[in-house]
Amino acid sequence: MSNMKMELSEEQRALVGTIRDLARSKFKDRVMKWQDGTFPWENIRELAPLGIMGMSIPEEYGGSGLPVFDTALVIEELAKVCYVTAIGVMSQLGVQPRVIFTYAPEHLKREILPKVCTGEALLAVCMTEPHAGTDVASYRTNTTIKGDRATVKGVKTLISKADEAEWFVVFSRIDGKPGREGIGCVLVNRHTPGFNVTARYHTMGGEHLAEIQFDNCELPLENVILREDGFRKLLSAFNTQRCLNPSISLGLAEGAFEESIKYARDRTAFGRPIGQFQGMRWKLADMYRDIEVGRSILYRACLTADPFPDPYAAAVAKMYCNEMAIRVTSEAIQVHGGYGFTDEYPVSRFYKAARYGTLGGGTTETLKELVGKRLMSDFDDVEGFLGAVAF
Repeated sequence: MSNMKMELSEEQRALVGTIRDLARSKFKDRVMKWQDGTFPWENIRELAPLGIMGMSIPEEYGGSGLPVFDTALVIEELAKVCYVTAIGVMSQLGVQPRVIFTYAPEHLKREILPKVCTGEALLAVCMTEPHAGTDVASYRTNTTIKGDRATVKGVKTLISKADEAEWFVVFSRIDGKPGREGIGCVLVNRHTPGFNVTARYHTMGGEHLAEIQFDNCELPLENVILREDGFRKLLSAFNTQRCLNPSISLGLAEGAFEESIKYARDRTAFGRPIGQFQGMRWKLADMYRDIEVGRSILYRACLTADPFPDPYAAAVAKMYCNEMAIRVTSEAIQVHGGYGFTDEYPVSRFYKAARYGTLGGGTTETLKELVGKRLMSDFDDVEGFLGAVAF
């Protein structure tokens, strides 16, 4: 069993240490600046010279081409301190750049990706529509192709970084073809005529989400980067997001847990620190157990990426970590008592941010259905749990 032990490499430990030190020494003091929806450009500009913004982008486009696992480690560390920064960085390491460097024409890769690496340009993904989120087959945004031009018309909502991103990876129907088979992908620059941010929503976690209208945005045909078999290819790339989203959940749980340990040591009741009471120690032990289980499941899912994570391993990791973070951050508030309910203590912020996880990147209900279908179809009557269905 000793061969199954998983340890970080020296390079990974150094990376984690660098991000941890930066987050604690600088980002922690700025956290409250971003709670009104202000984008943390200040933090992004300190991360970019370290190569963080280009971690997932191949070297030929200015990045370092690191594995999904390494990007998850970075996002986890950022989320321990600042959810808004973690969510801002995640989009530059997840589905957006991977779709571009996997499927876009070469000259667009060279135009867009180097600027992402340096922090000059941000990417955003546009999936959800006012009437359809998980139900991709019902998307109405459509791209019509005529000759060497393409025209995008439709509305996307709950879009992160709508006011900051330079390029948008847009899930779109192509030439009105129905169903999932009709879904492809187009790249839209924010300066394209007809691109408009039409509404903004402030979230519990502190960031802004927005509604975007594509009012007959005319594009070069080459900006339609996926047409045939587009949905399957997009979903494969999206499995990366289902590892990075739970990395934020894991980091939030860890941040709340660390604050709880400190508080349990310092806060006294009946003449001694509350951490000396059995009930409190057991509560902390349960929190630690849940975090370590989540870490094991998530890291395992990240290591399946070749180049994209196994969809079922990613789904299980996301389901568990998202729900675990809600439990752990809630218990962290309980550890802090009434103070935990105030904005002056960071555990309330961790708790509010944790609620995002089960909603973005595929709801928990959707992922349970995905895994449940796999169990029903692939369970091996002879091999049992360790057979074909084992993730």
